[in-house]
Amino acid sequence: MAKGHLESHAWAVRCCRGDAMEAEDVLHRAYMKVLDGEARFSGRSSFKTWLFGVIRHTAREEARRSWLRLLRLERWWHARVPNDAQDVADDERVTRLRKTLQQLSRRQQEVLHLVFYQDLTIQEAAEVLAMPVGTARTHYERGKERLRQLLERTEER
Repeated sequence: MAKGHLESHAWAVRCCRGDAMEAEDVLHRAYMKVLDGEARFSGRSSFKTWLFGVIRHTAREEARRSWLRLLRLERWWHARVPNDAQDVADDERVTRLRKTLQQLSRRQQEVLHLVFYQDLTIQEAAEVLAMPVGTARTHYERGKERLRQLLERTEER
């Protein structure tokens, strides 16, 4: 390995609190930023100083992303753990919704799943399902309407 890379790797490990695997990912991302032109050397410092700044900045971005992932996971976990009668009622509603969804056509189910649960747009869902956007929009609208009707019927009982 070249001396410059070894120095960069050592700095990345330091920026990643000693985690060598994370440091390799950070160093790779930093190099990609340089190659893609996302990070540009302006000549106001030495190249090494600039590169170490890019590595440090990239490590901080990754640490922030990791922290946000953990925060979302913790929120998800606490939202899933039933702890009172309301949670039981919510579980019953989810079960009813799943059973009702099964009464929709396969295409309606697929489009609704991609839009509601996977956070895709209707256009993105159409691309995934290899169908025209207008067709996906029709399945989406008809599926929502049918789902609403079926849920209203089950609530009336």
